[in-house]
Amino acid sequence: MAKKNALGRGLDALIDTNAGSNNDRQREANEIQIELIEANPFQPRSTFDEEALQELADSIKELGVIQPITVRYLETGKFQLISGERRLRASKLAGLKKIPAYIRVADDQGMLEMALVENIQREDLNAIEVAISYQRLMEECKLTQEALSQRIGKKRSTISNYTRLLNLPAKVQLGIKEEKISMGHARALISIKDEETQLMIYDQILKYDFSVRRVEDIIRELNKEKTETIRKTVPATAEDYEQLQKHLSNFFATDIGFKRNAKGNGKITIPFKNDGELERIIAILDKLNT
Repeated sequence: MAKKNALGRGLDALIDTNAGSNNDRQREANEIQIELIEANPFQPRSTFDEEALQELADSIKELGVIQPITVRYLETGKFQLISGERRLRASKLAGLKKIPAYIRVADDQGMLEMALVENIQREDLNAIEVAISYQRLMEECKLTQEALSQRIGKKRSTISNYTRLLNLPAKVQLGIKEEKISMGHARALISIKDEETQLMIYDQILKYDFSVRRVEDIIRELNKEKTETIRKTVPATAEDYEQLQKHLSNFFATDIGFKRNAKGNGKITIPFKNDGELERIIAILDKLNT
C-alpha cells in the first residue's frame, strides 16, 4: 500500500501555481542549465543525508532525473529553486549540466508556501519536522488551524496534535526527531503539565523501553495519585470552608460564592461586574493552567 503524504493534498491544491502563467509552459518540463539555478532562500530543511544523496546521484547517473524539479524564472535571466533540492544536489554530484524542470510563476509568499508544502510531503519527515512546517504555514502564511485544515485536507485535530509537540521540552523534541520515542509516546507526555515529570517519564521510556500503553498507564496512575492527594487536603469543617471561601475571594479579588450541602455536594461561583473584571479573572485562570 502506498504511503500517504503527511500533508494530504498535493502542492497545487494549496497554491494556485498556474496563476499568471502560460499553462503549456507550466505543464511541460524544460531542460535548463544547472548553473543558472539559484538556491531556495525559503527551504525549510537545512540538513541532507550525504549517503542518501550519493545513492540518488548514482541512480540519476544510470536512469536520469525521473521527476523534474520546480523553479521560478527571475528577471536576471536565472531561475530560483522552488522544490526538489535533493534532486538538484544529487544531479550536481552525478555531474549533470542540465536538469528537467517545471517553470512556475510565484512571488515570495508563494515560494515560501510551496517550499513548506513540498517539505511536508516528504515521506522521511519526523513528527517534529511536520509540526514545525505546520506551524510555519500558520504563522508565516497567516493561516488559522481551521483554514489550514480546509486547504490541505487534514483534520484540525491532526494539525493540533502535531503542533502541540512543540510545547514539549527540547530534550523530548530531540528524542522524537531521533526516533527514540514514537508519536504515541509524545502525545501521552503532552497530557502532563509539569515539565520535570515529562522529562522523568521520558528518561524511563528510554531506560526501560516502555510501550505507549505502559506510559499511558503510568500517567493515569500519577493523575490518580494527584487527585487523591488533593481530596485529602480539602477542608472538612464549616470553619475550614469559610476560610477557603475567604482565601479564594482574596485570590480573585472578588466575593466568591461558596455553597455546600450535608452530603458534600456544592459549587463555587466567581462573580464579575463588567467585561474588564471578567478578562482579569480569565487571565488568572489561564496563568494557573500554564
